[in-house]
Amino acid sequence: MQNPSAQTGMSGMSGTAAGAPASRRIIPIASAHSGAASAGGCSSSSCGSGEGPADMPAHIWEKVKDHPCYSSEAHHHFARMHVAVAPACNIQCNYCNRKYDCANESRPGVVSEKLTPEMAGKKVLAVAAEIPQLSVVGIAGPGDALANPAKTFKTFELIQQSAPDIKLCLSTNGLALPDHVETIKKFNVDHVTITINMVDPEVGQHIYPWIFHNHKRYHGLEAAKILHERQMLGLEMLTAAGILVKVNSVLIPGVNDHHLKEVNKVVKAKGAFLHNIMPLISDPAHGTHFGLTGQRGPTAAELKSLQDECEGDMKLMRHCRQCRADAVGMLGEDRSQEFTSDKLDAIAATYDPTARQAYRDFVEKERADQRAAEAEKKAGLAGASEKALVAVATKGGGRINQHFGHASEFQVYEVSAAGAKFVGHRKVEHYCAGGYEEEEAMPSILDALQDCAAVLVAKIGHCPMKELQAAGIEPVQDYAHEYIEASALAWFQQRLERRQGATSLVA
Repeated sequence: MQNPSAQTGMSGMSGTAAGAPASRRIIPIASAHSGAASAGGCSSSSCGSGEGPADMPAHIWEKVKDHPCYSSEAHHHFARMHVAVAPACNIQCNYCNRKYDCANESRPGVVSEKLTPEMAGKKVLAVAAEIPQLSVVGIAGPGDALANPAKTFKTFELIQQSAPDIKLCLSTNGLALPDHVETIKKFNVDHVTITINMVDPEVGQHIYPWIFHNHKRYHGLEAAKILHERQMLGLEMLTAAGILVKVNSVLIPGVNDHHLKEVNKVVKAKGAFLHNIMPLISDPAHGTHFGLTGQRGPTAAELKSLQDECEGDMKLMRHCRQCRADAVGMLGEDRSQEFTSDKLDAIAATYDPTARQAYRDFVEKERADQRAAEAEKKAGLAGASEKALVAVATKGGGRINQHFGHASEFQVYEVSAAGAKFVGHRKVEHYCAGGYEEEEAMPSILDALQDCAAVLVAKIGHCPMKELQAAGIEPVQDYAHEYIEASALAWFQQRLERRQGATSLVA
């Protein structure tokens, strides 16, 4: 069943380009992670993953199944929206520079316009009318949601009154969190994200120059100690209240890269549901302290290695896009410029729960079909002892439905006998722009996909196909518009069969 909200892509050419030397990208499966269940109320290692309701308690599944940030499966089907009602912040981070009236940067702390709670409520209705996939509204800045509590909770009140089916969530640095847990419960906010970059103030003093707490500014080690204590208290209080907590951690090479394994252990023990380790963004043009002082961000390989080390019985979020504080749409896209204040009056912002429920019903059918298809393909891989990374061009809906040249990112899956697991995304420059091939973009695309054995696309041109093959990456367009996981596993099974056949011939 084709997703009615997705654009129809171009049909693929017949035949899969085979024969590329991808064996160097097939590696043995590491031993499975093990460990005790976290204190967050879910004993499954699948918490926060793309798995289904059988893998976690029913009350947890109901909270996460339509939340694109808390479920990698949901992010294929549902959209999020951030409303920029919280401009003030109570700490300074060396990786942050809040920017207003900036439409060209895609990173946290950036907005094109700040909103009052009333403006935010009106905007939510307009977006919900145009985007039936919208399932959650969050407040993530551009400062800190709880450094602006009156605006944050007034916004939640207005949304609850006008669009009660939309989930509410907020992001915070945690400094003011213990003061507001009861109010968070009052507004039925059952998802909270805390940014925790350290559990050792000796490390934290190199990330946070100052905090402002109880009408006083603190600096250095003292500031980091207070922040750490407040973050831990807030996390414990949220967990005790039954609120799901996602912990964000920024990976800063040479500062907290090794320390984040300890952060992972601590937040897991205190009941966090999901850990999102994300890369430092340190472009000097952004004007952050780390950017201006030459602090580099991690490579994709460094990020994945740390995520793999930390992943155990608390799932790691790997599909984060580090969204703007006014982002609108599916993860990986931003439609915020369609809904600026000057355009809202032209949108018939009629709240229609019927249309929104019809979309959810469609998604449930798609999910069931998708799981059945994946289970069938996985059965054929029983006993396989290898794994590989596969890149996918997709516009959403959990399908391979994008032309290679139109992709601004590729989603990466690890395929093995255990199934197809989403492990991250790679941002790239468009290979096609305005109907023309941009050949200078190809080297950076190849670099981004260098550890992938194949790239699955709806269609690909002859020239990029040849360049991928020459780089040892197999371009595959046989599965255009099919489900991602089932298709990736089908390709993997064919790859193993080809390799086994080649081995037999040599013998």
